[in-house]
Amino acid sequence: MSISSTDRIIITGGAGFLGGFVVDKLRERGFMHLVVPRRREYDLTTESGAQRLFQDHKPDVILHLAAEVGGIGANRDNPGRFFFANMSMGMHLIEQSRKSGLKKFVQVGTICAYPKFTPVPFMEADLWNGYPEETNAPYGVAKKALLVMLQGYRQQYHFNGIYLLPVNLYGPRDNFDLHSSHVIPALIRKCIEARDKKADTIVAWGTGAVSREFLYVEDAAEGIVLSALHYDSPEPMNLGSGREISIKDLTELTARLVGFNGKIIWDSTKPDGQPRRCLDVSRAKDALGWTAGTSLEEGLAKTIRWYEQNPTA
Repeated sequence: MSISSTDRIIITGGAGFLGGFVVDKLRERGFMHLVVPRRREYDLTTESGAQRLFQDHKPDVILHLAAEVGGIGANRDNPGRFFFANMSMGMHLIEQSRKSGLKKFVQVGTICAYPKFTPVPFMEADLWNGYPEETNAPYGVAKKALLVMLQGYRQQYHFNGIYLLPVNLYGPRDNFDLHSSHVIPALIRKCIEARDKKADTIVAWGTGAVSREFLYVEDAAEGIVLSALHYDSPEPMNLGSGREISIKDLTELTARLVGFNGKIIWDSTKPDGQPRRCLDVSRAKDALGWTAGTSLEEGLAKTIRWYEQNPTA
């Protein structure tokens, strides 16, 4: 059953970093019946909160982007909360969707669901070949369990749910709090503050030897919307740029783009996280004709400009 512009679409997390861009992309396509629930109104970690959301808004489609998540530090500090919140939100929403006869459910998963030592590039078939990296595991396992739920519901109830695996995101409107943010906004903030204070050094977490792949947030939003419109397979699908970069090279690139010329000190007492991350994105290209259109250098420059204009955001 195809999605139409008259459908009522709930975007959980639609007021957040990625969600705001997904809402923008839907509006650009003429979707006007969009609902962005807020946590203070609907606690989706509870069955009653999810039930009330459906009673109040009677959705045809749900894009489930809401998550409780952070960088390595936040994941390390909140393993129990992150497992419970992400598992319960998805579980309650999927069950209420089934009961209501929802047209389509889009679950945004996480790269943290992949095993710690997944061969590069990560292929969707590798998801079950090991345990996730320890600091991310509770969050990653909770999200991966929702893939199993969707596949089970498809098999038993013919429920149309799809599961997407976006790689690490970055871009304007990101979270730049140094404790809870991911690596790129944290580096941008550190480099800008050091530059402005004329500091000689910045301290970066870990060794810099691990690698990551990054996807510009607007590219991710486009991939999610295209998937909602055109992807109906039970198989999970990666969304990424296909480019791997070491954290050392990323840090040096960010410092150069910001204009920080001091020394980078690596704090090896802090965890590195998963050794490597880079996705095989051929499924998304074949199924949707989608590829990331923003280079890392271009995306970093846009993100730096945005933060310099919104330093207190």
